[in-house]
Amino acid sequence: MVTTRTGGLRREYLAFCALILMAIALAALAPPDNEQYRIDPASTSMTVHVGRSGLFGFAGHDHEVAVPAVQGSVTLNRADLGQSSVRLEFDAAALKVTGKGEPAGDVPEVQRVMVSERVLDVQRHPKITFQSKSVSVADRAADRMTLRIDGQLTLRGVTRPVSVPVSLQLAADRLTARGTVEVRQTAFGIKPVSAGAGTVKVKDEVEVVFSVTAQRQKG
Repeated sequence: MVTTRTGGLRREYLAFCALILMAIALAALAPPDNEQYRIDPASTSMTVHVGRSGLFGFAGHDHEVAVPAVQGSVTLNRADLGQSSVRLEFDAAALKVTGKGEPAGDVPEVQRVMVSERVLDVQRHPKITFQSKSVSVADRAADRMTLRIDGQLTLRGVTRPVSVPVSLQLAADRLTARGTVEVRQTAFGIKPVSAGAGTVKVKDEVEVVFSVTAQRQKG
């Protein structure tokens, strides 16, 4: 009787172990929920628009700044977008005044001031970063959706919360995020540059327009 009971327990134990091994094998074969993407700098564009204000703001010029060398990664969970995240990194010294809409002779000085300690201070703060903290879905239709990404922007050594509205387009192995966000310079310790005793100065709020493309990583 004891031998029969022991043999039955052994068979149950072996069957249980087999089920565990099968579950592990199936989990290994199943695709992971999180997909990893790498930012594609060649297909990514980002532009900063700096407006003017002040009593004689009409006499100044708006500035357009190109943001090249964007790097970063995206973790995407298609089933639960709230579990997704993004991290971006920018080379502050690589930011370049395009000269669009302003006299060509002014561009070198605008560039010099922008990278100097008066504004970006790229010598002491060479990197600008954004790290998401949460992702929420406002609207979704198939592979097109509207998101709000809340995160931390670090600029000139100062970190502040930023909320970014994003229009996201998903493909099999790529994603493209587009949007516009305003950033206040004074929130990061930057005093808007002025001239003429303050009668002409740039606005505190700058507008960042972006189209970021990322490529899915294999393996």
